[in-house]
Amino acid sequence: MPHTWLVVGLGNPGPRYEKTRHNVGQMVLDELAARRGAVFRVHKANARAAETWLRPGADKLVLAKPNSFMNVSGGPAAGLARFFGVDPGRVVVVHDELDIPFDTIKLKSGGGHGGHNGVRDVAKALGTADFPRVRVGIGRPPGRQDPADWVLDPFGSAERATLAAHLSDAADAVETLIEHGLVAAQQRFHAPPAS
Repeated sequence: MPHTWLVVGLGNPGPRYEKTRHNVGQMVLDELAARRGAVFRVHKANARAAETWLRPGADKLVLAKPNSFMNVSGGPAAGLARFFGVDPGRVVVVHDELDIPFDTIKLKSGGGHGGHNGVRDVAKALGTADFPRVRVGIGRPPGRQDPADWVLDPFGSAERATLAAHLSDAADAVETLIEHGLVAAQQRFHAPPAS
């Protein structure tokens, strides 16, 4: 029997932040929606949401982008989970990750937030940290740049050259996680690239 999954892309609202590293989670949601011709609409949970399917006849997907700032993403995520009757184990949070190199995807479920305030707030609002995460690598800043500034900068030109492929890989990771489970997704995306 098909289930409903809530996929939440973390980021900050408004054009100022749209193309920044911190918003890569929302960029992945745009890719997932584009693959299905799904349209984001305003939802009363202070988010934009698109209802679609993994594929026809399969699990339902609710793709969601909170309208709140990153550090208070939990309210919209929990509100949507309640509205659609989705338990935390089927709330997939897609977010940027400083400690993973750019163009690398890692998946996990549960555990700590690694200093990511958006993930911390979602865990607090859901009342548990036991939800799957697709961690989209953005890498650490070069030199002495403050990571807080780095995440709010747009991707550099070298990154932009491969950003579309990175977002596509992350969207594939979300789909694999939902269709085949966490372990299968980890085996696919954590494996070293073929030489």
